[in-house]
Amino acid sequence: MDMSAAPTDKLGNLPEWDLRVFYQGLDDPQIAADVASLKEKVADFAKTYCGKLAEQAGASNGGDALAAAITTYEALEDRMGRIASYAGLLFATSSTVPEHARFYGDMQTALTELNSELLFFGLELNGLDDTEIEQLAASSSAFARYLPWVNDLRLHREHDLSTESEQLMQDKSLTGRSAWTRLFDETMTRMRFDFEGSTVSLEQVLDKLSDPDRALRQKAVEALTARFQANQPLFTHVTNTLSKDLELDGKWRGYEDVAGARHIANRVEAPVVEALTQSVQEAYPRLSHRYYALKAKWLGLDQLETWDRNAPLPEEKTDLIPWDRAKDIVLSAYADFAPDLAAQAAPFFDRGWINAAPREGKAGGAFSHPTVPSANPFILINYMGRTRDVMTLAHELGHGVHQVLAADQGALMAETPLTLAETASVFGEMLTFKRLLSETTDAASRKAMLASKVEDMINTCVRQIAFYTFERRLHVARRQGELTSEDIGKIWMEVQTESLGPSVRLSDGYETFWCYIPHFIHSPFYVYAYAFGDCLVNSLYAVYESSEDGFQERYFDMLRAGGSRRHKELLAPFGLDASDSAFWNKGLGVIEGFIDELETLS
Repeated sequence: MDMSAAPTDKLGNLPEWDLRVFYQGLDDPQIAADVASLKEKVADFAKTYCGKLAEQAGASNGGDALAAAITTYEALEDRMGRIASYAGLLFATSSTVPEHARFYGDMQTALTELNSELLFFGLELNGLDDTEIEQLAASSSAFARYLPWVNDLRLHREHDLSTESEQLMQDKSLTGRSAWTRLFDETMTRMRFDFEGSTVSLEQVLDKLSDPDRALRQKAVEALTARFQANQPLFTHVTNTLSKDLELDGKWRGYEDVAGARHIANRVEAPVVEALTQSVQEAYPRLSHRYYALKAKWLGLDQLETWDRNAPLPEEKTDLIPWDRAKDIVLSAYADFAPDLAAQAAPFFDRGWINAAPREGKAGGAFSHPTVPSANPFILINYMGRTRDVMTLAHELGHGVHQVLAADQGALMAETPLTLAETASVFGEMLTFKRLLSETTDAASRKAMLASKVEDMINTCVRQIAFYTFERRLHVARRQGELTSEDIGKIWMEVQTESLGPSVRLSDGYETFWCYIPHFIHSPFYVYAYAFGDCLVNSLYAVYESSEDGFQERYFDMLRAGGSRRHKELLAPFGLDASDSAFWNKGLGVIEGFIDELETLS
């Protein structure tokens, strides 16, 4: 794949991925060879271990024997992950290319079948009692190394089904949740909006919501509304189906709370999430309500309309930022913190690990895909040259560096729980913001920069907790019966009104805007992780600013830990505790302090 997109006059050469770390292309014969080899090795693994783990654990060398089995299992996971990553990344570059879609579907089928054969392994490990696990770890350093992964696996223990039932659930996912998710993705990718006499993509019309021209912003909202309303029956059906699927899964597995599975996957206790949610909701008047009242005054309005919420301030510079300048800004900010942080980030630009050019059929939004430890992460953004795109680059690059540093934990323990996965990304944003702010000398530009940062933080904390609240209410309501588009829209409007406050008037048609949020489809209840990460980083950054030497070393240790330690362990060296409500209030206080400064600048 060509590593650079066609140059543009204003942005320069926008990079594309070089995926040859996996395969040379779709016609690479190694793909078929790897699938065939994996089928053979997975069958051998099942033959060797299926139904025999308890017996092996009881042997004199049980710990070492199980460690050897886990090591083999980990290698299989890495090899399957390479294929899954390649197929998924190709699909993300253009889901409208038939060859990409077919390959993605075929690989999903093949990998689901392989994973189905491996399901017994985790279930049999969970069949061992706690005392036995402790004894195995005490007698074998090799097994003890994998203990964090084993313990995380055991969090799901009481929700495990029989091997046959788990295999059925896995196999049926291809025609169930996975199929509906793919339908959503392909629909969103193909969706086009009538705007200013042209037909444009979702990313292009969303970009206009930050345009200085108010009339243009209003037209963008109207274009979004028209298309979302036309597609409401489909999105409502997808949402109802996936919500029912979640309910049935919870029923069979015994999850009492609608978000129970997500909390376990995140290795976070429900009371911690409840404390975060309550803290943010109680802060709505001090944060979003107060800020949007200020913004309405700055724009000379009694109330902000839907199309004014993301409007730039009159003082804000709206010049486009070329790609090379964005690269320099972020790498310089990273280097200010620690030269090694910038050194870890540089290969993303030099080796084709970033895809930045907006393309027909390309996935919207942004992400950093960790792929597997034997390869490298890949970042996708849709770079439009605005300041927020620079901040998105800083955010995703933080994810990427985190994923590189955690790779030494191996395929089973490199992945960080979502609640901590946002730490490095939000910290990278803060580093970049602070550098830009330090270079700003005049009051008007400082006000515009602070306002932009406050909006980002409100979007990360307030908006994401509002999303989480919406999801909770939606899934609870769905348990009483199928929801209409009007039902879902009503829940959406109630939550948005609560969170945004009286200074924002939501236009007719805004009740449809729930439908384009991909997290609701891909990862139910994912969104609170953003607020968790933002509040965490606000507190963490305060420690950094007041810390003596040694903070950087502790920070890198936290990133290298990947998923091998829980949030309580990782935050302890910084004197932070997420189970303490004061922790969340401290993080939210940073946003409040920025708004205080904006009031004085006004």
